[in-house]
Amino acid sequence: MAKQEATSVKGFEYLQAELDQMKQEGTFRNLVPIESEQGSKVQINGKEVIQLSSNNYLGLTGHPRLREAALRAVEQYGAGTGSVRTIAGTFSMHKELEEKLAKFKHTEASLVFQSGFTTNQGVLSSILTKEDVVISDELNHASIIDGIRLTKAGRKVYKHVDTEDLERALKETQDYRKRIIVTDGVFSMDGNIAPLPRIVELAEQYDALVMVDDAHASGVLGKNGRGTVNHFGLDGRVHIQVGTLSKAIGVLGGYVASTRTLIDYLIHKGRPFLFSTSHPPAVTMACDAAIDVLLEEPELIDKLWDNTKFFKQGLADLGFTTGPSETPITPVLVGDAALCHQFSDKLLEHGVFAQGIAFPTVAKGKARVRTIVTAQHSKKELQEALDMFEKAGRELNII
Repeated sequence: MAKQEATSVKGFEYLQAELDQMKQEGTFRNLVPIESEQGSKVQINGKEVIQLSSNNYLGLTGHPRLREAALRAVEQYGAGTGSVRTIAGTFSMHKELEEKLAKFKHTEASLVFQSGFTTNQGVLSSILTKEDVVISDELNHASIIDGIRLTKAGRKVYKHVDTEDLERALKETQDYRKRIIVTDGVFSMDGNIAPLPRIVELAEQYDALVMVDDAHASGVLGKNGRGTVNHFGLDGRVHIQVGTLSKAIGVLGGYVASTRTLIDYLIHKGRPFLFSTSHPPAVTMACDAAIDVLLEEPELIDKLWDNTKFFKQGLADLGFTTGPSETPITPVLVGDAALCHQFSDKLLEHGVFAQGIAFPTVAKGKARVRTIVTAQHSKKELQEALDMFEKAGRELNII
């Protein structure tokens, strides 16, 4: 029998050409498999390295209380739920988690989605029509941008954290039925905090709604990690709060916290909610346990901020540029995408896992190695990481 030659399906040559161009420019990246539990150190290619790229702010991915809750849930309820929430997939544990989240966020009700990304898509695509307008910060997360694209609403983009430009947009949109201002609470690439007090003042002045995506503020800012709304003392004045259960909370999913009216509406109209199987028992019960940890172990948040201060100061002392960051997200700005990825690779060689981020995640010419310290890191680990940043930075003439 003749040897059968491998064949490839035709039709994707244009995609391969783009990939080849990325490889030529030094911007093509392979996924990096981690071979251990997520923690302050992880194993990559058989080598233990300091982890500075995860969103595991408080170390909850491996917290004993979350592990135990997940194991108990599997033993009691099994591996999955077998249905979407609106048919047969709502278990008592889902309702209990949502009630706990609403109380935690100081809102009437909450609803859990499969991810933070689908939460933003589900909320925005459900509540807006061509009679309405969205007013969005230019650096909002991709999930907000995609959620806006799914609506037929008008759209205005205001300059990043520029409340004067926001007011201009509000003045220009007074003929719409409803206006909604949407902003990240903490911006995921720069680590700065939205000027929420002024945004809320303008919304009240111009009769607009406010929606805040607190993905990187949940578990980080506010009392017990309640987020930017609580951080600024604005409880009850922000209409919609969105957050994730996959960053500081340590598990998976997203949620929206708001009025009973909005939550009931989303149950009937939110397409990601309506057409996705509900969270499995282990995820649901681990998220529930995470809220308890936030309430009962606030020292984790204190440790997070202590580590953040130490690491930021260390980077500044070395001469790195870290931009406007005010949170544990600290970008080390490089500019050129290829150089940024070389820097990331060099750091990994020296024992630090800190991923380079370039276009299209950030604008061209603004590539950076984004670092996130956690409550799990020791000062010794952070100092070792700073030493490696200095070594790699000097080798590549970044500092």
